[in-house]
Amino acid sequence: MSIKNYLNLCLEFCENLETRHKIEETRIFPYLATRMPAFANQDQLIQQHEVIHKGLERFESHVRNCLRGNTDLRWNEIKDILDALGTTLWEHLDDEVKELGAEQTRKYWSKKDMSRIPM
Repeated sequence: MSIKNYLNLCLEFCENLETRHKIEETRIFPYLATRMPAFANQDQLIQQHEVIHKGLERFESHVRNCLRGNTDLRWNEIKDILDALGTTLWEHLDDEVKELGAEQTRKYWSKKDMSRIPM
């Protein structure tokens, strides 16, 4: 994979994660909150998204500057950005896995209910 292709893949990652979070915040979290107490207070989840997006903005800015030729690709900077992003991202994913695991989900939803979740 060329550096240019890698950088474009990085931009796709940023865009996909931003889109996923918008869908979660506007459609999925409010729907889940109708039955699941963990989603009733969405502030923590949205705050995690905001922290993640600050890291994504820094990452995206560096990647775009590299693609434009405004700066050299600095692997150490990429690593630092992703390491900082990773802490909150992994915590967020762990929280979601805990709250959306089969055991927890079965307390509030049937299989039929789950098939109706707007996605």
